[in-house]
Amino acid sequence: MNNTPMSSQKKATVVSTSVATLLVFVKLIIGIASGSVAVLASAIDSLLDMAVSIFNFFAIKKAEEDPDEKYHYGKGKIQAIAGVIEGTIITMSGLYIIYVAIEKLHKGSTTSLLGASIVAMLISIVVTYFLVRYLLKIAEETDNIVIKADALHYKTDLLSNGAVLVSLGLVYITGIDAIDAVFGMGIGAYIIYSAYEIIVEGVEILLDKALDGEVVAKIGEIIANHPKVNSYHWLKTRTDGTTNFVEFHMVLKPDMTLLEAHRIADEAELQIMALDPNKRWVISPHFDPYDDSEMNEAMLHGKALDLLKKNLDS
Repeated sequence: MNNTPMSSQKKATVVSTSVATLLVFVKLIIGIASGSVAVLASAIDSLLDMAVSIFNFFAIKKAEEDPDEKYHYGKGKIQAIAGVIEGTIITMSGLYIIYVAIEKLHKGSTTSLLGASIVAMLISIVVTYFLVRYLLKIAEETDNIVIKADALHYKTDLLSNGAVLVSLGLVYITGIDAIDAVFGMGIGAYIIYSAYEIIVEGVEILLDKALDGEVVAKIGEIIANHPKVNSYHWLKTRTDGTTNFVEFHMVLKPDMTLLEAHRIADEAELQIMALDPNKRWVISPHFDPYDDSEMNEAMLHGKALDLLKKNLDS
């Protein structure tokens, strides 16, 4: 029996799935009964929230697995894939909401059960508010892209639910059903807009984008400021959303012992890891007796052999 405690990230996905399931039933029943596009759109969005949160649970579960013989760097990037998928699903739900709203404008259908619809949306706003606060807390603690995507999504839901409530109130006061459809289109457009950030962050991780420029600069300062490091080069960074990967070449005295060089690297690594204690770090230093950055650049462009022959000839 596995007694490993559930991580805060996985707990967050379980909580968001449970909340989304509750909201689906409340909104779907009221949305279908009342004929409100805005409420029905919100119900569909909650249904997608539920599906995405379930998917996110398994994505985080896989990402937390240790590296093995087949996946030497672990499976952390599955979180970025999950983020891209979630952003795509959010975009599709936004497009569908706009379609339903346009169809209602075209057919001129009416909205009924306004009182029940308003109560349903009030319940949804209160529940979603507390869920967003919880997810933002976990996202801040873990800096996990999946939880950040969930938090952003439910924050969007909170705003869209508020818009639905306003639209229902205006329909109740004015009797103009077209207001519901217009608000539905606005909600759909906002949902699509909110998905852009999630997709971009996921794609950047998949493309091995460097860590934030400020973090990279601090890493460089840590290496350069060590009293026994002559210089450094070939500093490269990336992240899979959970683990930060750093590699660099540090130039040390040619006659330095390997034991001393290893101690210097350990000291630098401890300072680098302290920049973000919530993340895992995989740091790979390389020891050079002289600055071979020219050779490294040649390797990058596939010209290392030519440069080596040139150096040997001279």
